[in-house]
Amino acid sequence: MTGLAKVVPLVAPGHTRPVTHLSFSPLQDDGTYLLISSCKDGNPMLREWTGDWIGTFVGHKGAVWSTKLSTDASRAASGSADFTAKIWDTYSGEPLHSFPHNHIVRSVAISPTMGHLLTGGQEKKARIFDLGRPDAEPEVLTEGSGLAHEGTVKSVVWIGEHTGVTAGDDGLVKWWDLRTRKLTTSLKFPDPVTSMELSQQTNRLVVTAGKTVAFIPALPTGAATHSLTLPYAPSSASIHPILQDRFVTGSMSDEWVRVHGIDGEEREVLKGHHGPVHCIEYSPDGELYASGSEDGTIRLWQTTPGKTYGLWQGQTNGG
Repeated sequence: MTGLAKVVPLVAPGHTRPVTHLSFSPLQDDGTYLLISSCKDGNPMLREWTGDWIGTFVGHKGAVWSTKLSTDASRAASGSADFTAKIWDTYSGEPLHSFPHNHIVRSVAISPTMGHLLTGGQEKKARIFDLGRPDAEPEVLTEGSGLAHEGTVKSVVWIGEHTGVTAGDDGLVKWWDLRTRKLTTSLKFPDPVTSMELSQQTNRLVVTAGKTVAFIPALPTGAATHSLTLPYAPSSASIHPILQDRFVTGSMSDEWVRVHGIDGEEREVLKGHHGPVHCIEYSPDGELYASGSEDGTIRLWQTTPGKTYGLWQGQTNGG
């Protein structure tokens, strides 16, 4: 008698402190992709699509809160509690440039052409650095007050060539025209935004705030936002990039990873972490999702347990 395949996550060790952020590269030409992780140990790690460790980026002197890969995965950007953002060469692991800030950098984003870096953090400001002229003064995105938000900027994403989106503790998500540096539009949540990630394949922003998870058109075209209230406060959420019929979440109030139908129905509760789950994201091919936890580990979970993929070799007896 065969039951449902058991969900067996792969554990990716190496970090020594809580994992704060995870981000996958887009699918590369050969069908593979990379995973980059941020950690309070200050040492972001790069991994193969299988979860195997490639290398560690050494140079920050404080917790790293955000790391993202460029479209072609040749560059990485990181934001840290050491008041800097850095750009790295992912082949050599060498830092290419360090950009000073006046407070903790909470989020970074590289433009699709790799020409610019967008940063945000506890200064409540958003800055754009020109990677072609890294020593030049950055441009600053502000409304009248001189600030981008009235609270810490929790997340920044870059959409297309000309749009930056920032999300803050003030509950606002703001779209900026990066050509004019002016605010285009904004969306208000009743609670501080806890996470915001760009789902490139679905062309949506996935935002968590309080007990709300919202799937928002990446560009404000007037298309409807799909918003759900969950029975708990998610720390992070990610929509399946191809099926678009489900999303996964982490939570700060327990150690579980949850799979929900797009209508909000809870489909699975997955146990494995030994601390709250800070971040979660689907791989670009939708075959797995990665979770990062207070326990210092990254776990990789299969979308279809029992399928042969990467280091999972189908079903094994007693496996």
